[in-house]
Amino acid sequence: MPSYSRNLANDLEQSSDIRFRLADNVAFLTLDRQTESNRLTPASLAHIVQIAQSLAADPRTNCVVVSAEGVEHFSSGIFNAELRAAYSKEDILGIVKLANDAFDRLQALPQIVIGALNGAVRAGGGELALACDFRVCADHASMAFHETSYGCFPGAGAPVRLTSIVGAGRALEIIATGREVFAEEMLRTGLVTEVVASARLQDRVSTIATQMAAKAPLGLRGAKRIAQLQASAGDAAAHQLSWALRTALEYSHDVDEALAAYREKRAALYLGR
Repeated sequence: MPSYSRNLANDLEQSSDIRFRLADNVAFLTLDRQTESNRLTPASLAHIVQIAQSLAADPRTNCVVVSAEGVEHFSSGIFNAELRAAYSKEDILGIVKLANDAFDRLQALPQIVIGALNGAVRAGGGELALACDFRVCADHASMAFHETSYGCFPGAGAPVRLTSIVGAGRALEIIATGREVFAEEMLRTGLVTEVVASARLQDRVSTIATQMAAKAPLGLRGAKRIAQLQASAGDAAAHQLSWALRTALEYSHDVDEALAAYREKRAALYLGR
């Protein structure tokens, strides 16, 4: 672990407000700090790093759901004025670096990562949401990045990830103005794939996750690798990877198991190999 000041080191030793559980090939990562609008603490960011390290080595889990408790706030972010005053500039940069590590690891997971946005998504909370592969939101949800009002810009990936989703012009306009983007616009611009009534959000995301959990891990992970490579390296590299992975899949246990299950009219038992 990097060297931190005493204040930040003490905060990293505090208990995390992230709840984590595994159930039926789905991992659930839930923010649970409602008294502070599900703010991400240094301890919580460190916990996300640990969770991501564990999931990266998990061959059976197919899907990760990132959500938050309550119906008002997905996450208010990481900092507020009081916290900024309590930390040194070196501490601030250490926390921003930790957030980058956490969100980069989440995005790099082999599993499909779904964000369930249950309300206001702000600043670092928005950067957590953008690290998910796709997002579903409640109809009252909104997203905003207020960092430019404090002499900054979002430092944990938003200028990169938001640009890749909505394009450079719109991303710069959203970040530079700090305005709220509401559910209808999030759907229209691809920030979310679906908008549902607040009361239905958890059930809807659970349904999507259950559908993914029933699939063969190698197929889902291969599709994610190809999509990510296309975004970073273009069509030619993605096509080359696609053919290599598809060739290997043809000789996998899971493809043989899928055919056997179809013939025998039973559920397939996938092993991820």
